[in-house]
Amino acid sequence: MPPRSKRHAKKGKSKKTLVRSLIILLLLLAGGAVYYFTSIYQGLNSMQKQGEDSPFANVETVDADTPDPPKWEGTEPVNILLMGVDARGVKKGEIPRSDTMLVVSLDPVKKKAHVFSILRDTYVSIEGYDKNRVNTAIIHGPNTAMKTVGDLLGIPIQYYVYTDFQGFIKLIDAVGGIDYTVEKDMVYKTIADGPEYDINLKQGYQHLDGSKALQYVRFRHDATSDYTRTQRQRAFLSAVADKLKSTTSLVKLPGILSQVSPYIDTNLSVNDMWKLASVGYDSSVAGSEQIPPNNLLEERNAGKLGSVLDIRDPDRLKEFVQETLNEPEPSPGASPSASSAAGAGQ
Repeated sequence: MPPRSKRHAKKGKSKKTLVRSLIILLLLLAGGAVYYFTSIYQGLNSMQKQGEDSPFANVETVDADTPDPPKWEGTEPVNILLMGVDARGVKKGEIPRSDTMLVVSLDPVKKKAHVFSILRDTYVSIEGYDKNRVNTAIIHGPNTAMKTVGDLLGIPIQYYVYTDFQGFIKLIDAVGGIDYTVEKDMVYKTIADGPEYDINLKQGYQHLDGSKALQYVRFRHDATSDYTRTQRQRAFLSAVADKLKSTTSLVKLPGILSQVSPYIDTNLSVNDMWKLASVGYDSSVAGSEQIPPNNLLEERNAGKLGSVLDIRDPDRLKEFVQETLNEPEPSPGASPSASSAAGAGQ
């Protein structure tokens, strides 16, 4: 048996080795955490495009007379306009019209989210310009688009997120695709768009990568056209949000941001994004609706613009939005509300 002094020396050496190992491990973990959060910060910060990097840089009239959106203080409901544009065939420096427009309304107190999808042919007043389809508002700048949509819904729009087809594809691929049920066969081919934008999906539960997911949310070549397309978009957006909230996606967040940030423009600051992420992560989707709802829209001819979707009663539309946002929680076992049922049938 070794002398007591030698045993103590060995124990002391073992303790020092253990302490050194723990310190190295902690340093590695700390370094990884710093890298992780630095990467997230850089990815978020690069989404807000400045100067020549902005998609609106070369448009002289962008938001010339439109005030800045209202500031979100963090405790009141916040509304974000999501715009997906189709940039095919658009010249450099031009702003394409919105192919998709959704408003996400988050209530940080109730921890509830609502999604409104706006039919792109809705005929609206664009402040400082003639009446036109709502999807043309973005060509005058993001502030004009937010003001136009806010006036339509009767709620303040504080933020926008702007992307194109490639940004959507990159996002879905970055999260590893979405497992989803395609409710019917979807087929559409056109020579003008090229084969990369053909739509060819089969009915059934399947894995959708970015390209297939884009086909799904773009499809509108059936009897109900844009009405069911916007309903599909709202449902698919909810599935994407659920995937983003998963542990796996959170671990991969720096990589996801690096993939999608080049294709996104927004007026959200990094601080705003952190606040929104906290609210959004703890919130559940309380409902989604089409704007305008079927009972408030009518198709009519607007001269040179051709067929548009007019609103029968703009004030009633604003009331509908407020009723949707402030609908009381259903009691356990209660049947779905009339509003939710109406939304599901649109």
